Amino acid sequence: MAFRLPPMHALEAFESAARHQSFVKAAEDLCVTQSAVSHRIRQLEDDLGVRLFLRLNRNIVLTPAGEAYLASIRGALADIEGATRAIAHGARHELRVSVAPAIGSKWLVSRLADFQRQYPAVDLILSTSTQLGNIRSGEVDLAVRYGDGRWPGLESFKMSDEVLVTVCSPAYPASVGGLGEPAQLLRARLLHHPILPWRPWLEAAGLDWPEPAGGVRFDDAVMMIEAAAAGHGLALCPRRLVESQLAAGSLIQPFAVAALDRGYHVLLAPDGSSRPWVMAFVRWLLAAAQAAPPASGGAA
Repeated sequence: MAFRLPPMHALEAFESAARHQSFVKAAEDLCVTQSAVSHRIRQLEDDLGVRLFLRLNRNIVLTPAGEAYLASIRGALADIEGATRAIAHGARHELRVSVAPAIGSKWLVSRLADFQRQYPAVDLILSTSTQLGNIRSGEVDLAVRYGDGRWPGLESFKMSDEVLVTVCSPAYPASVGGLGEPAQLLRARLLHHPILPWRPWLEAAGLDWPEPAGGVRFDDAVMMIEAAAAGHGLALCPRRLVESQLAAGSLIQPFAVAALDRGYHVLLAPDGSSRPWVMAFVRWLLAAAQAAPPASGGAA
């Protein structure tokens, strides 16, 4: 006989929203927008002919029909998930990931063992790039890039907002006569990266200065950070990239000023969201980005 079932994505949205008692948290759980969750649940309610939630301003509460339906389908969904995991356990999948060099070497590689423990059947193939061509063409399954989240035609998920800080070697401030306050930035040799302008940090420091023109320019943030550690100047970079070096003492943050900037995003290839192992990595990345730094890489 043919089963008459609602769409699986609608059932997932309903279960997650009921579990979190929030459309917003359900959207985060499922890596979709809040409007997508709301649309899927509305579609499910229309298909069933009953209201599953009472919407009270920004809160949601299950109706009696919703409570009964949740109790009936939750076990079935768990059975489907268990059967899927069991049959997929022996199947191996390749996951092609393209990461910007700095976030790859300074943050991601130290955390990959956790993903591999959770998903031993996924074989990671990592490459570095700052371009979008390989993700648009489907050459890779997903990419991690820094920006404002506007990549037309690509589905993206924001990992987190980034905080820009200034860093240098422990000996550098004394070598230029001291860096006790932001205005003394004029004494320093500034290290630049094309996507990390100094103006946001200057504004956060209360300095109405134009974008600095002098200094040394790098197209590789890793090289810029290493130059700062070697005593060649003062670098501006996302704190996430230098947490381990600040903890180890090879870098210091001479000024207490920090500036909120754009962030790292996960970009999906056109058909990426249809592959469970790809979305598993997306969810893992988003959770890792929100977690506290590992003990070996804590902030100074």
